[in-house]
Amino acid sequence: MEEVRVNKQVAKREVPALRRDFFAPMVPFGRWFGMSPFALMREFTDEMDRALQGFGPMIGRGAEVGAWTPAVDIRQCNGDLVITAELPGLKKDEVKVELTDDALVIQGERKREHEEDHEGYHRWERSYGRFYRSIPLPEGAKTDQVKAELQEGVLKVSVPAPQAEKKSREVAIETKATAAAAKT
Repeated sequence: MEEVRVNKQVAKREVPALRRDFFAPMVPFGRWFGMSPFALMREFTDEMDRALQGFGPMIGRGAEVGAWTPAVDIRQCNGDLVITAELPGLKKDEVKVELTDDALVIQGERKREHEEDHEGYHRWERSYGRFYRSIPLPEGAKTDQVKAELQEGVLKVSVPAPQAEKKSREVAIETKATAAAAKT
């Protein structure tokens, strides 16, 4: 049998640089090209949530139904610490505001039931959930002068609190050249 010699040579080919607009016609895959797997999963989850939004409480955004936490804003205004909580549809007896040694606690329970009867279908939605928010109070807050009011689903709590002293100083930014010159 005759001996065959094989020489391996790697042919160098020039690969043209890919342009950004090269993937544009391949929507939706073009924008995902080169993404990390985690960013890709996040994008996929967001797309699924958008696609399924509006199909009821159990699909798309369903986690928000079971675990409801009211939005809370905290700001300093005219010497008071003002806490505003959005509690749509809740009445005064469904919300409890308490003061502990170092925090303001807002808690309550939301119960919603909505029933509709139309030709050919009956729709009944129920949503229940407890919430608990604890907001730390600054040192020196006058807890004996706290005021709370609930109007049109917005709870506003005012706690007289001293202005915190702002201590600041400027820090010099060095470069390698100035640090080396300072050492010599």
